[in-house]
Amino acid sequence: MGAPHEAPGFSLGAVRKRQQRNPKMKGTQKMPFGEFDFAKMFDMPKQMGDFKFAPVDMEGLVAAQRKNVEALAQANQLAVESMQAIARRQSEIFRSMMEEASTAMREVMAAGSPEEKAAKQTEIAKEAFKRAIVNMRELAELVSKSQNEALDVVQKRVAASLDEIKTLVAKKK
Repeated sequence: MGAPHEAPGFSLGAVRKRQQRNPKMKGTQKMPFGEFDFAKMFDMPKQMGDFKFAPVDMEGLVAAQRKNVEALAQANQLAVESMQAIARRQSEIFRSMMEEASTAMREVMAAGSPEEKAAKQTEIAKEAFKRAIVNMRELAELVSKSQNEALDVVQKRVAASLDEIKTLVAKKK
């Protein structure tokens, strides 16, 4: 194969090798620009060697990336802890609902007439609906708080990172 920057199969040498392997190809695939090898024209390592890069504070860059990783780890930890708290709260709500449903069934069965049973069921359904709304609101607030805490950590790190870049650029001037 040619130089690492050449496209495989398109260099002058590759064309000649194909022509040598297949005698029928000999003379059929002509190079329209003669012997000129365009791959040499785009020698990226040579061209980039002339390009001057500004000196980079590698220690500062590594320290900034370390802070970024730490901020992401902290945001992830907050998210995990919040999800665990939400799961615990959902479990508590479910256990409470099961206990209330059991109690409600006993109360409905203890009611005398069908009218009393219907009234008791309506009352229980109304109370269950109110509790469900309160529970959903509580869970939504927990999720929102969790997201805000994790986002706050990332947001503060992004702001600090931009300040660090600004400081590094100011030092180079």
